[in-house]
Amino acid sequence: MVDSKLRDSFIESNLPLVHSLCKRFTGRGIEYDDLYQAGCIGLIKAADGFDEDRGLCFSTYAVPVILGEIRRMFRDGGSVKVSRSLKELSLKITRTKSVLELKLSREPTVNELATELGVTPEEITEAQSASQPTVSLTYESDDRTTQIDISVSGPEDLLTNKLLLERAFKHLNNIEQQIIRYRYFEYLTQNETATKLGMSQVQVSRAEKKILLKLRNVIGSVA
Repeated sequence: MVDSKLRDSFIESNLPLVHSLCKRFTGRGIEYDDLYQAGCIGLIKAADGFDEDRGLCFSTYAVPVILGEIRRMFRDGGSVKVSRSLKELSLKITRTKSVLELKLSREPTVNELATELGVTPEEITEAQSASQPTVSLTYESDDRTTQIDISVSGPEDLLTNKLLLERAFKHLNNIEQQIIRYRYFEYLTQNETATKLGMSQVQVSRAEKKILLKLRNVIGSVA
């Protein structure tokens, strides 16, 4: 999962990804704002479920999750159905995960499931997302139906976050800045980042955790 102190900024920085995916579904009978709302739910799920230690690029993990939420909206409205192959893959994932958990004595990673089933990590993520229950944005209170709003920061908040990050970055050395840029702005995997910087994946992973802690402390002291 993304570091909690940077979570909101991380989600906001990836909102353009939601917009780009929503554009694929315009003109199909659902308002763009509704598509965007569903895509934001997918982005939040992806940010909270992402594990950088698995070596996946965030966008590789997030795109199927976001698409899953958007397609779920069509599916629930009867316009688009989840494919039989996706349903079958979801069942295979459930069975394979149980087998691998016994074998590995831990929960298998997305890459391990993909290798075992002979599919891509993206297909694993999309199938898992499609099998998740729908997240409702409304709930029934005693007297009325209440709408849960998704908070989207305005220009002032985005500017404030940008200034905070820029100030925090001044506390990082050149290598630390490069690691953050490659990992969180260019969405490279830890292995790809390691190759560019002449480091090992383990070194990048350890450095990244220390950098995030440093940024969290700096931002916390000036926020």
